[in-house]
Amino acid sequence: MLPYDYPKFKADMEQAILSGRLSQERLDDAVRRVLRVKFNLGLFERQAPLISDLGVVGSRAHRELAREAVRRSLVLLKDDSKILPLPKSASYIVAGSSADNVGRQSGGWTIDWQGVDGNPLPGATSILAGIKQALPLGAKIDYDRDGNFNLTEKAEYGIVIVGEQPYAEGVGDKERPHLSAEDLAVIERVRQLAEKLVVIIVAGRPLDIRAEARQWDAVIAAWLPGSEGQGVSDVLFGDYPFTGELPIPWEL
Repeated sequence: MLPYDYPKFKADMEQAILSGRLSQERLDDAVRRVLRVKFNLGLFERQAPLISDLGVVGSRAHRELAREAVRRSLVLLKDDSKILPLPKSASYIVAGSSADNVGRQSGGWTIDWQGVDGNPLPGATSILAGIKQALPLGAKIDYDRDGNFNLTEKAEYGIVIVGEQPYAEGVGDKERPHLSAEDLAVIERVRQLAEKLVVIIVAGRPLDIRAEARQWDAVIAAWLPGSEGQGVSDVLFGDYPFTGELPIPWEL
């Protein structure tokens, strides 16, 4: 793993060798052990990756496969009211911190160690964008991240996409992983403004939502779907069935 400040690490290492604080023999021993493992794994016998192959990264075929992976990994945690799949001819309000946020869809180790917030990935599709693409032209759909809608009458369906901020390693350690107070407030606002409520959770692990989920009509675990948010809408609107299963318990 890279140090936090690798240029400084390199400069300090060179200075330590020049000053005699670190012997050349000690450095050679450390390097030799790393190279020994790589030779044993046959890494030096393989052809190096070709720079010319970079053009296929993010190709249509790659994105279609990633979209399929999203569809097949979605888990329906709750649908007591049997409202899913959603109809494409209805009025919708969409909200939530993870609705239009590819960074949160992608999790940690994306661009940066602790991931990123927002939409910095070229060609990626947020879950919100996927929902809009799935609905017919002229469909009634309003979006506000914080769920502040000025409606004269209730929407038929509310969709709230929420979850955890990206994290990696110990930074994400929590005794009780759960939704933030802000996310829960948005869900409650939308619940008051829609006839039926669907909550989509974007997170790499189960969250404790047992107390709150009792008031929600449907709950979907989208995990970390990555760049292809359309995969969520593919299943949400019934073009494909829910097939994902939980790898570990998630109590509601």
